Amino acid sequence: MTGAILFMLGLGGACGVLLSVASRVFYVYEDPRIAQVEDCFAGANCGGCGYAGCNAAAVAVVGGKAPANICIVGGQDSAQATAIVMGMDVGGSEPVLSYNPCAGGNRAEDRFIYQGVPTCAALTGLYDGKRLCSIGCLGLGDCVKACLFDALKIGPDGFPVVNSDNCVGCGACERACPKDVLEVMSMSDRLLAMNQVDECLAPCQQTCPAQINIPLYIEQIKRGDYEGAVNTIRERNPLLLSCGRVCPHPCEDKCRRGVEDEPVSINQLKRFVADYEMHSGRRFPISKAPATGRKVAVIGGGPAGLSCAFFLARLGHSVTIFEAMPKLGGMIRYGIPEYRLPKKILDWEIEGILNLGIEKHTNARFGFDFNLESLVASGYDAIFMGIGAWKDMKLRAEGEDMDGCFTGIDFLARVAGGEDIKIGKRPVIVGGGNTAIDCVRTLIRMGADKVTLAYRRTRKEMPANEVEIVASEHEGCEFVFLAAPTRVVGDESGKVTGLEYQKMELGEPDASGRRRPVPVEGSETILETDMIISAIGQRPDISFMDGAQKRLAQLKTTRWDTMDHNEATLQTDIPFIFVGGDSATGPDLVVSAIGGGRKAARSIHQFVTGQKVEADPKTLTKPLIPESDFASVPGIVKKRRAPMPELPVKDRIYSFIEVDQVLDEEAALAETDRCLRCGRTCYTKDKEALEEEAA
Repeated sequence: MTGAILFMLGLGGACGVLLSVASRVFYVYEDPRIAQVEDCFAGANCGGCGYAGCNAAAVAVVGGKAPANICIVGGQDSAQATAIVMGMDVGGSEPVLSYNPCAGGNRAEDRFIYQGVPTCAALTGLYDGKRLCSIGCLGLGDCVKACLFDALKIGPDGFPVVNSDNCVGCGACERACPKDVLEVMSMSDRLLAMNQVDECLAPCQQTCPAQINIPLYIEQIKRGDYEGAVNTIRERNPLLLSCGRVCPHPCEDKCRRGVEDEPVSINQLKRFVADYEMHSGRRFPISKAPATGRKVAVIGGGPAGLSCAFFLARLGHSVTIFEAMPKLGGMIRYGIPEYRLPKKILDWEIEGILNLGIEKHTNARFGFDFNLESLVASGYDAIFMGIGAWKDMKLRAEGEDMDGCFTGIDFLARVAGGEDIKIGKRPVIVGGGNTAIDCVRTLIRMGADKVTLAYRRTRKEMPANEVEIVASEHEGCEFVFLAAPTRVVGDESGKVTGLEYQKMELGEPDASGRRRPVPVEGSETILETDMIISAIGQRPDISFMDGAQKRLAQLKTTRWDTMDHNEATLQTDIPFIFVGGDSATGPDLVVSAIGGGRKAARSIHQFVTGQKVEADPKTLTKPLIPESDFASVPGIVKKRRAPMPELPVKDRIYSFIEVDQVLDEEAALAETDRCLRCGRTCYTKDKEALEEEAA
């Protein structure tokens, strides 16, 4: 017995020695934070985070391979607790949700009947799927099966519908979809997204310079979700009140209903819902990403600058606007008359943008009151230049500096600024664009007896908006077409008494596609006038480049005085300077400047966060995706387009009261019924046409 006991004690001692040695040799250290972090998680071991259970996720967090908010079930509380353990800042996290931009489903036409394995993955392997649309949802629900949180279902129309209350943004649906239809995105991702060639985009959305999801906001208006419609527009355009009044709506030119009928009144619907917010008594909340600590200077408070500042602020950056004029707004304040865009409405809209925490400095002219060096010394990480095109082009005609001669933008800006300008009784405006028409209609309201517009081409070639031309005709403007000014005639005191012009005839088309005016020899004619306004175009004012110091001298300009830049990113030769709006493109639409401001904000965000400044190679650059451009649209029944309500001529020409009025709710909802809710190729046929087919 004693021997056995001694043997067992010896064996135990030997084992202890061996285990002690083994623990030294094979010791594996586990960071105690792993257990602490794992305790912060929900403990569901769901795998929704992309790791094989909570322990693996905790190891990734401690190893610096995953963020503090990795636990999709635990939410913000879990993220905050994890951040405390790790000494991390959880403030930089944004919630993400799944989005389905494809609304084709049962509407989409099929190429063949499929009777194989009922999964999207299997169907995709057969000629890339049965749908005629190259990118559309197949509707067999691989995404629904992959979702662990009951956040997806195939809706009655045959495409997945997201329940945002249940969605945790895990990305399982996105990974399961073989057609890349579903996307998991944060608010910042949505703001930064540009139209892609492989997306479900309606023709109107493709041609909108601001890339607004037009079918979605019209559908939201139709459902009575006005706040949702405003938010949809505001993801792309922060100046929806202004655009609803002054945008010439190029989107409507490609409205699919317009192929067979009149296009949907897209812009009037935008104005309807924008005005709804303004008159609702409250501002709809605007979400922002957490602060990044980055500072950006925006030079120019016009539509491009306001747009860029808006999106940068929403992305969490600190933004300051520097504006040369007394108030923000740029050309939409000083170049667009009160009867088109009342200043109190513009003020309300700009106030909403500034409420995001954006600072402003007015009466601050770049190159005079501050310069590039002072901005750099103040710690700005990037600079956006949206200086506009404020420099009027000259007639280059003898005598154009006489008393009574004005230029278009200067005249409109002085009127907008409240200056008391003595006008002539018989003014003549030279030009055919929107600025010229704005001058015409302004002078009529200021009491001119007879207002004449002289243009070197015909009415057909006038670049002004058709509705503005028609309005000026109704208000009494007289037109002299095919007239090219050659000389300003004046009296002995240097006061304008007439405008000499040479008659023209149209020749071959020029680079703009319009027929070139050709002089008719010996046709000089004098038009009696006591005031001349030249409105033949504008350029950016780059006087700040005069005597520029070495750093700013690296900023290249073009022969049109625009800022030279990378077309895809809007970045200049000075890496931290970006441009947009008229200073990049020359005079263009307000909505184009807004789109340029957002595009620049995307590049600036990349720059200040240390990413490579680049455009996605799939970004849509052509006017229209070929397969979405239809020559005919079956299933359309003509329906009357909602007419623009406007003040009668007799009630409007003696004041600057707003001319164009907003649709009432009944008319707006009726107009939404005209929308075909187009996708890339699919659309909803009119109910009457379907009933006729069924009969």
